Amino acid sequence: MTEIVARTIEKLQKNKMEAYYVETAAEALEKIKELCPEGSLVASGGSATLAQIGAVDLFRSGKYDYADRYAPDANMAVEARRAFNADVYFLSANAITENGELYNVDGTGNRVAALTFGPKSVIVVAGVNKIVPDMAAAVERVENIAAPLNAQRLNKKTPCAATGKCHHCSSPDRICCVYHTAAQQREAGRIKVILVNESLGF
Repeated sequence: MTEIVARTIEKLQKNKMEAYYVETAAEALEKIKELCPEGSLVASGGSATLAQIGAVDLFRSGKYDYADRYAPDANMAVEARRAFNADVYFLSANAITENGELYNVDGTGNRVAALTFGPKSVIVVAGVNKIVPDMAAAVERVENIAAPLNAQRLNKKTPCAATGKCHHCSSPDRICCVYHTAAQQREAGRIKVILVNESLGF
């Protein structure tokens, strides 16, 4: 564990979020199983990280009641709202500051809404590539890394998908509509952060 990661974990804990460090994606999946009992109602935001580590496959394995808004026969609106009653809600983060803040930018806001309130427990899984020094760096990371790559992944017709950087556009396909920072928490331990010593997601 590097000094930067150790400092970030310390600050997350100071902000009343539980924080865990694992070396590999496989270890992250084991930590998820440890923190999320089988049979739980689980839900997740759109996340390349969760897909990469095999978490989405785990949620679909039948061991959990998964509010899967991406299932072929799913009603996305119904499943997205069912997520607010989840026992455990999973997501990644666009950036995590060394001051222990989670920074996310959403299109519709369902992901950050669930992070803020609703689900009994929230688990954030993020590679160490998401750690940045401060909020200014978090904003820069979203504008020049996360948003353009996610726009490309989602086949959005936005300027950032074409150029790889934010243009603060007004495109109908814009995915940056809700800006959210989670810092000091009122309910200690509701948010849990698993930091993985790998480069994951965008």
